[in-house]
Amino acid sequence: MSFFKKIFSSEKKETLDKGLEKSKSSFFSKLSKAVVGKSKVDDEVLDNLEEVLISSDVGVNTTLKIIERIEERVARDKYVGTDELNQVLREEIAGLLSETNQNEASTFEIPMDQKPYVIMVVGVNGVGKTTTIGKLASQFKKAGKKVVLGAADTFRAAAIDQLQIWADRVDVPIVKQNMGSDPASVAYDTLQSAVRQGADVVIIDTAGRLHNKVNLMNELSKVKRVMQKVVPDTPHDVMLVLDGSTGQNAFEQAKQFTAATEVTSLAVTKLDGTAKGGVVIGISDQFQIPVRYIGVGEGIDDLQVFNKYEFVDSFFK
Repeated sequence: MSFFKKIFSSEKKETLDKGLEKSKSSFFSKLSKAVVGKSKVDDEVLDNLEEVLISSDVGVNTTLKIIERIEERVARDKYVGTDELNQVLREEIAGLLSETNQNEASTFEIPMDQKPYVIMVVGVNGVGKTTTIGKLASQFKKAGKKVVLGAADTFRAAAIDQLQIWADRVDVPIVKQNMGSDPASVAYDTLQSAVRQGADVVIIDTAGRLHNKVNLMNELSKVKRVMQKVVPDTPHDVMLVLDGSTGQNAFEQAKQFTAATEVTSLAVTKLDGTAKGGVVIGISDQFQIPVRYIGVGEGIDDLQVFNKYEFVDSFFK
């Protein structure tokens, strides 16, 4: 296969390699134990590999898909040595991710026919939602886009202040009201302001109370309805931010949010501080929603557009 005959952006790739170091180190430590004393990929090796993938937070269903693909490969090639297993894993997982994440670009281009392009960001508290918004605003501004932020998370005391700090840091306008204000009202005002200013991108922060609170989901639906009074068909993207360091809990959050509201893209954060990077593979596969961004560091430029080839290459390098 020619999945990895690509030249990656060196600076971005180095950050990704570094950000996935803990995940990679943990995975290969387990993998080496799984194949010790074996020269051929057989049923025992596959059983051990299944345990390795599940314990690396890839998830049960996705793990079974990967094992099935490798079984087919072994049957087709007649003999696959354990020394080839790393390369086989890279290729089969990249193939699996290709079925969901079609985007291979190193940047995300805003559709020209949607102005302003409205992103509504959802997710529970503590996942890095506000930081992700700030970093997105920075990237869009560097790309020459006019960005407006909307502070519609009016339930958490520090949320508005945190978003204001990012707006000041990136030097983009922010629309806000007092804590406890109606979130839908903030979203409405934000879009009106964005239209007046001729903004290219609007990023709306939303409340992140626990994902099992039904009233939060009702609130998100109301925010969407009110925004459509200003700009029809908005939001253009509902981005769910997940904390990659929580492993299987990120799956549960994704399950709850996708069941309650339409989610069109994912951002998986905090991958640099954890050995749970495999969660990106499972989430990407299981929810059939594009992983658009991954967070691999604390720097303002360390939120990267997800590229399946770069990710798999860094994970199995």
